[in-house]
Amino acid sequence: MKKRILISDIAKSLGVSVTTVSFILNGKAKEKRISEGLTKRVLDYVKKVGYKPNQLAQSLRTGQSKILGLIVEDISNPFFSNVAKYIERIAYDNGYHIIYCSMDNDVTKAKELIQLFYDRQVDGYIITPPEGLEETVANLIKNNVPVVLFDRYIPNLETNYVVLDNFNGAFTATKHLLENPSNKRVGFVSLFSNQTQMRDRLEGYMKAIDDFQQQAYIKKIKIDEDEASSIEQLHEFIASNKLDAVLFATNYLAIHGLKAIKEYKMKLPHMVAYDDHTLFSLYEPGISVVTQDTATIANELIHTLLNEIKGKNKELQKITIPSELLVRGSSVISEEALEQTS
Repeated sequence: MKKRILISDIAKSLGVSVTTVSFILNGKAKEKRISEGLTKRVLDYVKKVGYKPNQLAQSLRTGQSKILGLIVEDISNPFFSNVAKYIERIAYDNGYHIIYCSMDNDVTKAKELIQLFYDRQVDGYIITPPEGLEETVANLIKNNVPVVLFDRYIPNLETNYVVLDNFNGAFTATKHLLENPSNKRVGFVSLFSNQTQMRDRLEGYMKAIDDFQQQAYIKKIKIDEDEASSIEQLHEFIASNKLDAVLFATNYLAIHGLKAIKEYKMKLPHMVAYDDHTLFSLYEPGISVVTQDTATIANELIHTLLNEIKGKNKELQKITIPSELLVRGSSVISEEALEQTS
Protein backbone atom coordinates (compact mmCIF):
# COMPACT_ATOMS: atom_id res chain seq x y z
CA MET A 1 0.00 0.00 0.00
CA LYS A 2 1.31 3.42 -0.98
CA LYS A 3 2.26 5.84 1.77
CA ARG A 4 -0.50 8.37 2.43
CA ILE A 5 0.32 11.83 1.12
CA LEU A 6 -0.28 14.59 3.66
CA ILE A 7 -0.90 18.31 3.20
CA SER A 8 2.47 18.91 4.86
CA ASP A 9 4.16 16.80 2.15
CA ILE A 10 2.56 18.94 -0.56
CA ALA A 11 3.54 22.16 1.20
CA LYS A 12 7.15 20.99 1.61
CA SER A 13 7.45 19.89 -2.03
CA LEU A 14 6.11 23.22 -3.33
CA GLY A 15 7.87 25.41 -0.77
CA VAL A 16 4.69 26.98 0.59
CA SER A 17 2.98 26.91 3.97
CA VAL A 18 0.60 24.17 5.11
CA THR A 19 -2.04 26.85 5.74
CA THR A 20 -1.83 28.07 2.13
CA VAL A 21 -2.28 24.56 0.75
CA SER A 22 -5.20 23.97 3.11
CA PHE A 23 -6.95 27.18 2.01
CA ILE A 24 -6.56 26.24 -1.66
CA LEU A 25 -7.85 22.69 -1.17
CA ASN A 26 -10.87 24.01 0.72
CA GLY A 27 -11.79 26.46 -2.04
CA LYS A 28 -10.77 29.57 -0.11
CA ALA A 29 -7.99 30.80 -2.42
CA LYS A 30 -9.86 33.91 -3.60
CA GLU A 31 -11.15 34.68 -0.12
CA LYS A 32 -7.57 34.55 1.23
CA ARG A 33 -6.21 36.45 -1.80
CA ILE A 34 -3.96 33.65 -2.96
CA SER A 35 -2.78 34.19 -6.55
CA GLU A 36 -4.29 32.21 -9.41
CA GLY A 37 -0.82 31.06 -10.42
CA LEU A 38 -0.05 29.54 -7.02
CA THR A 39 -3.54 28.04 -6.79
CA LYS A 40 -3.09 26.33 -10.16
CA ARG A 41 0.38 25.08 -9.20
CA VAL A 42 -0.95 23.49 -5.99
CA LEU A 43 -4.01 21.93 -7.66
CA ASP A 44 -1.93 20.55 -10.54
CA TYR A 45 0.52 19.02 -8.08
CA VAL A 46 -2.30 17.53 -5.99
CA LYS A 47 -3.73 15.89 -9.10
CA LYS A 48 -0.31 14.63 -10.17
CA VAL A 49 0.51 12.93 -6.84
CA GLY A 50 -3.06 11.64 -6.31
CA TYR A 51 -3.66 13.33 -2.97
CA LYS A 52 -6.83 12.22 -1.16
CA PRO A 53 -8.11 14.23 1.83
CA ASN A 54 -8.50 12.49 5.18
CA GLN A 55 -12.24 11.81 5.34
CA LEU A 56 -12.40 11.77 9.14
CA ALA A 57 -10.56 15.07 9.46
CA GLN A 58 -12.68 16.56 6.70
CA SER A 59 -15.93 15.47 8.36
CA LEU A 60 -14.79 16.91 11.69
CA ARG A 61 -13.98 20.20 10.00
CA THR A 62 -17.12 20.51 7.86
CA GLY A 63 -19.57 18.61 10.07
CA GLN A 64 -20.42 16.35 7.12
CA SER A 65 -19.24 12.82 6.34
CA LYS A 66 -20.60 12.84 2.77
CA ILE A 67 -22.05 9.40 3.55
CA LEU A 68 -25.75 8.50 3.44
CA GLY A 69 -27.43 5.50 5.04
CA LEU A 70 -29.94 3.43 3.05
CA ILE A 71 -31.87 0.83 5.05
CA VAL A 72 -34.32 -1.30 3.05
CA GLU A 73 -36.42 -4.37 3.67
CA ASP A 74 -34.37 -6.73 1.48
CA ILE A 75 -31.57 -5.49 -0.78
CA SER A 76 -31.67 -8.77 -2.75
CA ASN A 77 -35.25 -8.05 -3.86
CA PRO A 78 -35.09 -6.63 -7.43
CA PHE A 79 -37.33 -3.69 -6.52
CA PHE A 80 -35.09 -2.51 -3.68
CA SER A 81 -31.82 -3.33 -5.46
CA ASN A 82 -32.87 -1.36 -8.55
CA VAL A 83 -33.83 1.65 -6.45
CA ALA A 84 -30.52 1.36 -4.55
CA LYS A 85 -28.58 1.24 -7.83
CA TYR A 86 -30.07 4.54 -9.00
CA ILE A 87 -29.71 6.15 -5.57
CA GLU A 88 -26.04 5.23 -5.42
CA ARG A 89 -25.42 6.66 -8.90
CA ILE A 90 -27.16 9.98 -8.22
CA ALA A 91 -25.56 10.29 -4.78
CA TYR A 92 -22.09 9.73 -6.25
CA ASP A 93 -22.70 12.42 -8.88
CA ASN A 94 -23.49 14.78 -6.00
CA GLY A 95 -20.37 13.93 -4.02
CA TYR A 96 -21.89 11.38 -1.63
CA HIS A 97 -21.39 7.69 -0.96
CA ILE A 98 -24.07 5.22 0.13
CA ILE A 99 -23.91 2.57 2.84
CA TYR A 100 -26.87 0.24 2.41
CA CYS A 101 -28.16 -2.85 4.14
CA SER A 102 -31.26 -4.96 4.75
CA MET A 103 -33.28 -5.14 7.95
CA ASP A 104 -35.64 -7.97 6.86
CA ASN A 105 -38.67 -6.26 8.46
CA ASP A 106 -36.96 -6.83 11.82
CA VAL A 107 -37.45 -3.74 13.99
CA THR A 108 -34.62 -4.68 16.39
CA LYS A 109 -32.18 -5.02 13.50
CA ALA A 110 -33.43 -1.74 12.01
CA LYS A 111 -32.80 0.10 15.30
CA GLU A 112 -29.28 -1.37 15.54
CA LEU A 113 -28.46 -0.30 11.97
CA ILE A 114 -29.77 3.21 12.53
CA GLN A 115 -27.63 3.52 15.68
CA LEU A 116 -24.60 2.15 13.81
CA PHE A 117 -25.04 4.72 11.04
CA TYR A 118 -25.62 7.46 13.62
CA ASP A 119 -22.35 6.56 15.34
CA ARG A 120 -20.62 6.71 11.94
CA GLN A 121 -22.04 10.23 11.53
CA VAL A 122 -23.89 9.65 8.27
CA ASP A 123 -25.40 12.87 6.92
CA GLY A 124 -28.88 11.46 6.39
CA TYR A 125 -31.08 8.38 6.11
CA ILE A 126 -33.39 6.77 3.57
CA ILE A 127 -35.42 4.11 5.43
CA THR A 128 -38.14 1.57 4.64
CA PRO A 129 -39.51 1.42 8.20
CA PRO A 130 -40.79 -1.84 9.71
CA GLU A 131 -43.59 -1.74 12.27
CA GLY A 132 -42.38 -0.49 15.66
CA LEU A 133 -39.80 2.01 14.38
CA GLU A 134 -41.91 5.09 15.08
CA GLU A 135 -40.02 6.28 18.18
CA THR A 136 -36.59 5.76 16.63
CA VAL A 137 -37.46 7.79 13.53
CA ALA A 138 -39.12 10.46 15.69
CA ASN A 139 -35.89 10.79 17.71
CA LEU A 140 -33.84 11.24 14.53
CA ILE A 141 -36.16 14.03 13.43
CA LYS A 142 -36.08 15.58 16.92
CA ASN A 143 -32.26 15.66 16.67
CA ASN A 144 -32.48 17.38 13.26
CA VAL A 145 -31.14 14.37 11.38
CA PRO A 146 -32.34 14.42 7.75
CA VAL A 147 -34.66 11.45 7.08
CA VAL A 148 -36.73 10.33 4.10
CA LEU A 149 -39.03 7.32 4.42
CA PHE A 150 -39.41 5.06 1.42
CA ASP A 151 -42.06 2.57 0.19
CA ARG A 152 -44.18 3.13 3.28
CA TYR A 153 -44.69 5.97 5.76
CA ILE A 154 -45.49 6.17 9.47
CA PRO A 155 -48.99 7.54 10.16
CA ASN A 156 -49.13 10.45 12.63
CA LEU A 157 -45.39 11.15 12.21
CA GLU A 158 -44.56 14.27 10.24
CA THR A 159 -41.62 13.43 8.01
CA ASN A 160 -40.49 13.36 4.39
CA TYR A 161 -41.49 10.31 2.40
CA VAL A 162 -41.64 8.91 -1.13
CA VAL A 163 -44.24 6.20 -1.65
CA LEU A 164 -46.19 4.58 -4.46
CA ASP A 165 -49.89 4.95 -5.17
CA ASN A 166 -50.58 1.51 -3.77
CA PHE A 167 -54.35 1.94 -3.55
CA ASN A 168 -54.81 2.71 -7.24
CA GLY A 169 -52.20 0.16 -8.26
CA ALA A 170 -54.10 -2.65 -6.51
CA PHE A 171 -57.48 -1.27 -7.63
CA THR A 172 -56.41 -1.19 -11.29
CA ALA A 173 -54.93 -4.70 -11.13
CA THR A 174 -58.04 -6.17 -9.48
CA LYS A 175 -60.34 -4.33 -11.90
CA HIS A 176 -58.28 -5.73 -14.80
CA LEU A 177 -58.78 -9.27 -13.49
CA LEU A 178 -62.50 -8.75 -12.86
CA GLU A 179 -63.08 -7.36 -16.34
CA ASN A 180 -62.22 -10.82 -17.64
CA PRO A 181 -65.66 -12.54 -17.91
CA SER A 182 -64.22 -15.87 -16.78
CA ASN A 183 -62.95 -14.43 -13.49
CA LYS A 184 -65.69 -14.58 -10.86
CA ARG A 185 -63.60 -15.59 -7.87
CA VAL A 186 -60.63 -13.23 -7.54
CA GLY A 187 -58.41 -13.67 -4.49
CA PHE A 188 -55.86 -11.44 -2.79
CA VAL A 189 -52.69 -12.71 -1.11
CA SER A 190 -50.94 -10.36 1.31
CA LEU A 191 -49.05 -10.31 4.61
CA PHE A 192 -50.07 -9.97 8.24
CA SER A 193 -48.86 -6.38 8.32
CA ASN A 194 -50.20 -2.99 9.35
CA GLN A 195 -47.69 -1.18 7.14
CA THR A 196 -49.26 1.52 5.01
CA GLN A 197 -48.38 0.01 1.64
CA MET A 198 -50.04 -3.30 2.55
CA ARG A 199 -53.14 -1.57 3.93
CA ASP A 200 -53.49 0.52 0.78
CA ARG A 201 -53.15 -2.52 -1.50
CA LEU A 202 -55.84 -4.37 0.45
CA GLU A 203 -58.14 -1.34 0.27
CA GLY A 204 -57.58 -1.04 -3.49
CA TYR A 205 -58.48 -4.71 -3.94
CA MET A 206 -61.61 -4.34 -1.80
CA LYS A 207 -62.76 -1.24 -3.71
CA ALA A 208 -62.64 -3.13 -7.02
CA ILE A 209 -64.37 -6.18 -5.48
CA ASP A 210 -67.16 -3.93 -4.15
CA ASP A 211 -67.51 -2.10 -7.47
CA PHE A 212 -68.01 -5.42 -9.28
CA GLN A 213 -70.21 -6.76 -6.47
CA GLN A 214 -68.09 -9.88 -6.05
CA GLN A 215 -67.03 -11.83 -2.97
CA ALA A 216 -63.62 -11.12 -1.47
CA TYR A 217 -61.16 -13.97 -0.93
CA ILE A 218 -58.23 -12.86 1.21
CA LYS A 219 -55.21 -14.82 2.42
CA LYS A 220 -52.55 -13.34 4.70
CA ILE A 221 -49.15 -14.93 5.28
CA LYS A 222 -46.93 -14.17 8.28
CA ILE A 223 -43.98 -11.95 7.36
CA ASP A 224 -41.48 -14.44 8.79
CA GLU A 225 -43.24 -17.55 7.41
CA ASP A 226 -40.85 -20.08 5.91
CA GLU A 227 -41.18 -20.72 2.18
CA ALA A 228 -42.43 -24.32 2.43
CA SER A 229 -45.27 -23.35 4.75
CA SER A 230 -46.16 -20.36 2.58
CA ILE A 231 -46.35 -22.59 -0.52
CA GLU A 232 -48.58 -25.10 1.28
CA GLN A 233 -50.92 -22.35 2.52
CA LEU A 234 -51.20 -20.82 -0.95
CA HIS A 235 -52.05 -24.20 -2.47
CA GLU A 236 -54.83 -24.65 0.08
CA PHE A 237 -56.12 -21.10 -0.46
CA ILE A 238 -56.25 -21.31 -4.26
CA ALA A 239 -57.58 -24.87 -4.44
CA SER A 240 -60.18 -24.76 -1.66
CA ASN A 241 -61.70 -21.50 -2.94
CA LYS A 242 -61.49 -22.60 -6.60
CA LEU A 243 -60.05 -19.22 -7.50
CA ASP A 244 -60.13 -17.98 -11.07
CA ALA A 245 -57.56 -15.26 -10.45
CA VAL A 246 -55.22 -13.95 -7.75
CA LEU A 247 -53.56 -10.61 -7.01
CA PHE A 248 -50.33 -11.08 -5.02
CA ALA A 249 -49.33 -8.11 -2.84
CA THR A 250 -45.57 -8.71 -3.29
CA ASN A 251 -43.36 -10.30 -5.91
CA TYR A 252 -42.01 -12.95 -3.54
CA LEU A 253 -45.52 -14.03 -2.56
CA ALA A 254 -46.25 -14.43 -6.28
CA ILE A 255 -43.14 -16.58 -6.66
CA HIS A 256 -44.36 -18.77 -3.78
CA GLY A 257 -47.70 -18.97 -5.57
CA LEU A 258 -46.04 -20.13 -8.79
CA LYS A 259 -44.11 -22.75 -6.84
CA ALA A 260 -47.37 -23.97 -5.26
CA ILE A 261 -48.97 -24.25 -8.71
CA LYS A 262 -46.01 -26.26 -10.01
CA GLU A 263 -45.53 -28.44 -6.92
CA TYR A 264 -49.19 -29.40 -6.63
CA LYS A 265 -49.75 -29.55 -10.41
CA MET A 266 -52.54 -26.97 -10.22
CA LYS A 267 -54.02 -25.14 -13.17
CA LEU A 268 -52.49 -21.66 -13.33
CA PRO A 269 -55.18 -19.12 -12.44
CA HIS A 270 -55.07 -15.67 -13.96
CA MET A 271 -52.74 -13.62 -11.81
CA VAL A 272 -51.06 -10.26 -11.24
CA ALA A 273 -48.10 -9.60 -8.93
CA TYR A 274 -47.13 -6.38 -7.20
CA ASP A 275 -43.56 -5.37 -8.21
CA ASP A 276 -41.81 -6.90 -11.20
CA HIS A 277 -39.17 -9.63 -11.00
CA THR A 278 -36.78 -11.08 -13.58
CA LEU A 279 -38.54 -14.45 -13.34
CA PHE A 280 -41.90 -12.97 -14.36
CA SER A 281 -40.83 -12.10 -17.91
CA LEU A 282 -39.13 -15.50 -18.31
CA TYR A 283 -42.15 -17.48 -17.09
CA GLU A 284 -44.60 -18.82 -19.69
CA PRO A 285 -47.06 -17.19 -19.84
CA GLY A 286 -45.39 -14.00 -18.61
CA ILE A 287 -46.69 -12.73 -15.28
CA SER A 288 -48.60 -9.43 -15.33
CA VAL A 289 -47.35 -6.97 -12.72
CA VAL A 290 -48.05 -3.66 -11.05
CA THR A 291 -44.73 -2.07 -11.88
CA GLN A 292 -43.02 0.88 -10.23
CA ASP A 293 -40.66 3.38 -11.86
CA THR A 294 -37.53 2.73 -9.81
CA ALA A 295 -35.53 5.50 -11.51
CA THR A 296 -38.15 8.13 -10.63
CA ILE A 297 -38.46 6.79 -7.08
CA ALA A 298 -34.68 6.95 -6.57
CA ASN A 299 -34.47 10.44 -8.04
CA GLU A 300 -37.18 11.77 -5.72
CA LEU A 301 -35.65 10.02 -2.69
CA ILE A 302 -32.09 11.22 -3.11
CA HIS A 303 -32.95 14.79 -4.11
CA THR A 304 -35.43 15.11 -1.24
CA LEU A 305 -32.71 13.94 1.17
CA LEU A 306 -29.98 16.14 -0.32
CA ASN A 307 -32.26 19.19 -0.22
CA GLU A 308 -33.08 18.37 3.41
CA ILE A 309 -29.36 18.19 4.23
CA LYS A 310 -28.77 21.55 2.51
CA GLY A 311 -31.79 23.12 4.21
CA LYS A 312 -33.58 23.76 0.91
CA ASN A 313 -36.84 22.01 1.81
CA LYS A 314 -39.17 24.76 3.03
CA GLU A 315 -41.82 22.18 3.93
CA LEU A 316 -42.07 18.42 4.32
CA GLN A 317 -41.97 16.49 1.06
CA LYS A 318 -44.78 13.91 0.87
CA ILE A 319 -44.45 12.42 -2.59
CA THR A 320 -46.71 9.78 -4.12
CA ILE A 321 -45.61 8.23 -7.41
CA PRO A 322 -48.16 6.53 -9.69
CA SER A 323 -47.75 2.84 -10.49
CA GLU A 324 -48.49 1.15 -13.81
CA LEU A 325 -50.11 -2.15 -14.78
CA LEU A 326 -47.87 -4.12 -17.13
CA VAL A 327 -50.08 -6.75 -18.77
CA ARG A 328 -48.49 -10.04 -19.77
CA GLY A 329 -49.99 -13.42 -20.61
CA SER A 330 -50.94 -14.48 -17.07
CA SER A 331 -53.95 -12.16 -16.92
CA VAL A 332 -55.09 -12.17 -20.54
CA ILE A 333 -58.18 -14.16 -21.48
CA SER A 334 -57.65 -16.69 -24.26
CA GLU A 335 -59.88 -16.73 -27.36
CA GLU A 336 -61.08 -20.21 -26.37
CA ALA A 337 -62.13 -19.01 -22.91
CA LEU A 338 -63.77 -15.94 -24.42
CA GLU A 339 -65.90 -18.14 -26.71
CA GLN A 340 -66.97 -20.27 -23.73
CA THR A 341 -68.19 -17.22 -21.82
CA SER A 342 -70.03 -15.65 -24.76
